[in-house]
Amino acid sequence: MILKEINGKTPVIGEGTFVAENATLTGEVEIGRNCSIWYGAVLRGDVGAIRIGDNSNVQDGAVLHGTLGVSETVLGEHVSVGHNAVVHGARIGNDVLIGMGSVIMDNAIVPDGTVIAAGAVVLADSVLEPGIYAGIPAKKVREGSERITKMAHDNAAGYLEYKDWHK
Repeated sequence: MILKEINGKTPVIGEGTFVAENATLTGEVEIGRNCSIWYGAVLRGDVGAIRIGDNSNVQDGAVLHGTLGVSETVLGEHVSVGHNAVVHGARIGNDVLIGMGSVIMDNAIVPDGTVIAAGAVVLADSVLEPGIYAGIPAKKVREGSERITKMAHDNAAGYLEYKDWHK
């Protein structure tokens, strides 16, 4: 992995976390326990902090970043950030699935138990309610439910197993 100090801040990686050899972590990045950061993922904590809760995963090619003086990126627990997704200075709750290739912009708030469909774009300053969101810009297509929360949680749980195959 590429691990780089920026302005005196070095990434911190929690116990039991897998970080792929070609993932890049720079600056103020804090990763919880039992997480996984996959191949080609970039967590750039140079202009804003990145904090990731326990049991979360950032999949292949995903990018987490922020905007100087505007935003930081926070992921809750049991969050999956899909392949090639971008989370740019947003706050993501617990048990959230962010679909492949989706984009979540600065200061958006994605609450617990929410699914962002593949390719969706959540605009800056959006405050979502629990549910499933799709489209550009992202619109709610289904209300939140225990089933949706469980689906997001179970997705993250699968990555707890997958990460051990790669250690």
